[in-house]
Amino acid sequence: MTAGDLSYTVVLLREEDGGYSAHVPALKGCHTQGDDIAEALLMAEDAIRTYVAVLMEDGEPIPPDVNTVVFDWAGSKEALVYRVKAREPAPVA
Repeated sequence: MTAGDLSYTVVLLREEDGGYSAHVPALKGCHTQGDDIAEALLMAEDAIRTYVAVLMEDGEPIPPDVNTVVFDWAGSKEALVYRVKAREPAPVA
């Protein structure tokens, strides 16, 4: 199994500054952020790939995605939930 085979639920919370924080509930401590929704989702995809790669290097099990999402709004007025597929990165030219 590779990181490219995995899809995970990502919760985006709109921050006061207008950016978005991204949280992957199935991967404890897997958080990132972006200036807008598109950037936050790209950053989440990269964070998932990196998280899973480290688990694989360490011989740890890869957690499955969650079926239920519970999160703290943390004062945010907007929350979005997406499913993100961790694709393999494109080769560097």
